[in-house]
Amino acid sequence: MKQISSSQLHELAAQAQRSPRRRANLNLHPVLDDPIQRLAIAMEPDTYVRPHRHPHTWELLYPLKGRFVVLHFDEQGVVTDRCVLGEEAAVVETPAGQWHAVLSLDEGGVIFEVKHGPYQPLLEVDQASWSPAADASDVETMLAWYEQALVGDSFAKRG
Repeated sequence: MKQISSSQLHELAAQAQRSPRRRANLNLHPVLDDPIQRLAIAMEPDTYVRPHRHPHTWELLYPLKGRFVVLHFDEQGVVTDRCVLGEEAAVVETPAGQWHAVLSLDEGGVIFEVKHGPYQPLLEVDQASWSPAADASDVETMLAWYEQALVGDSFAKRG
């Protein structure tokens, strides 16, 4: 029986807090080429998940600990859907090809993700060109925007 214990969630969150990326994951799938990827991801509020898409798969998110803003975007970066997972919604499924991003609202947050495998690193074309790269100076501004962004808003047209 595979399971994730409360102590594992606590340790995973501690790993994320120590990590330079401010994230850590625990895979339930045994190999990266497994046809269904299943993993718990600890995310601190200051970790940046750049808007991206997965052309080959849907993605299911479930909060194990904490709350998460989930944003969907159109091709120009306008927010088309927003929810707070763990508060307004218990589960969110993002369709294949949909631009999306996630923000942890709580320290020690852990989200569970399920999607089709095998694991495929994101290509540049699947990372939103209208968003800052991970090493850009305005990432903190983007994270603050994620937290308050509403349907119809655009990071590029804020202010």
